[in-house]
Amino acid sequence: MSRIGERILSIPNDVIVNIDDNKITVKGPKGELTNLFSKEIIMKKEDDKIIVERTNNIKKVKQLHGTTNAIIANMLEGVVNGFKKDLEIMGVGYRFQLNNNKLVVNAGYSHSVGIDIPSDIKVELISNTEISISGIDKAKVGEFAANVRKIKQPEPYKGKGIRYKGEHVRRKEGKKAA
Repeated sequence: MSRIGERILSIPNDVIVNIDDNKITVKGPKGELTNLFSKEIIMKKEDDKIIVERTNNIKKVKQLHGTTNAIIANMLEGVVNGFKKDLEIMGVGYRFQLNNNKLVVNAGYSHSVGIDIPSDIKVELISNTEISISGIDKAKVGEFAANVRKIKQPEPYKGKGIRYKGEHVRRKEGKKAA
């Protein structure tokens, strides 16, 4: 039995939820999110609560049950509070820059790497070495942050690269250990 799928989600006061068959739309103070789910999952709105149920006990449907409930919970939280990821870059000469709707990263390569910022994500430059990525869709914020981190992942010998703020990078000693 899916424990996450069985939880009842409460709708915050300033949020409007519309359920149309397997399509759910959530409107809140920060914006609007829409998502389409499997027809094997039944979503009901009763008073100020959302109940997610499954039609049968096939393994695939059981897996979708908890996932659907978690995605709806993230949608409710996103339109009220939003989501935020902080990244920092470590290394001599490594830095972030914002040009119009593009994030430019200098990460030790012979060229700068530019990434287009999606329209529903906000990137804020805290300093040359720190950025803050925020938005209402948890999956898009996390994916964009992961793509930025993928430009230059932290390496274990000197710790240079892009990392999440507060992330611990396990360090290795190198040749002198032998």
